[in-house]
Amino acid sequence: MQKRLIVNADDYGRTPGVSAGIRSAHRNGIVTSTTVMLNMAGVDVGLSLALQECPQLGLGVHLVLTAGRPILPTRQVPTLTDSNGHFPTAQQFINMMPGMDPDQVRAEWTAQILIFIQLTNRRPDHLDSHHHTSYFSQALFRIMLELAAEFGCAIRPPLAEGGIDLPLDLPAELGDQPMEFIPELTRQFSPRMVDDFYSSFYGPAATLENLLELVDKLPAGTSEIMCHPGFSDPELVHGSSYNVQREVELGILSDPAIKTLLQDRSIQLINYAQL
Repeated sequence: MQKRLIVNADDYGRTPGVSAGIRSAHRNGIVTSTTVMLNMAGVDVGLSLALQECPQLGLGVHLVLTAGRPILPTRQVPTLTDSNGHFPTAQQFINMMPGMDPDQVRAEWTAQILIFIQLTNRRPDHLDSHHHTSYFSQALFRIMLELAAEFGCAIRPPLAEGGIDLPLDLPAELGDQPMEFIPELTRQFSPRMVDDFYSSFYGPAATLENLLELVDKLPAGTSEIMCHPGFSDPELVHGSSYNVQREVELGILSDPAIKTLLQDRSIQLINYAQL
């Protein structure tokens, strides 16, 4: 059975430097797909550049509840924001989650998808979520699955590292709860997904050696490797703790050794539109 690989860069639109780095990682490296944060300033310009410079780059929506401000007016989504009208941080999100109105989540995520369609004149090829928040609760995961069905797109699998574990950075406070509802909802909705998802190329583990090993051991079928390349511009340094690391990832994802290994193992690079 053939091996196919999607290399998806999260956070397109986070800053101009992040977007430029992702485009570079596509043109010069192995990135085949990205997911867009539609609530970020300047995302319209970033998407226009992606469409012009990278016509083969897969484009999805990175559903956001933990960065920036909502697309919708704050008065329409008051349970999703803090007193300043901003989304909470990932850690604050855990504490706010019990009071969040699912209808407001659905409305905000729908607005983000509709902005994507307006800016690109096409539907996203897949959905995933910033900080994986769509997998934090049964209600959030159901909303994501319903939106994927409504807009006819795939989703990033909720289980990682060979389907036996949750994505790398899900908060420990969630315990095993996601493992209780994820399998049942996945069976119920049967979304289009890759066979295997890998979240481990991140932080200290984002090294050339680790990526080569990960690619070398890919199973048969279709896999996604998550990554976060980018240029560390001042806006990113000011607003995110994961900044200079993105340039490290960019260099690794563009290393000729990765392309050579993919060719040697006959691994086909694709995006989510090709599932």
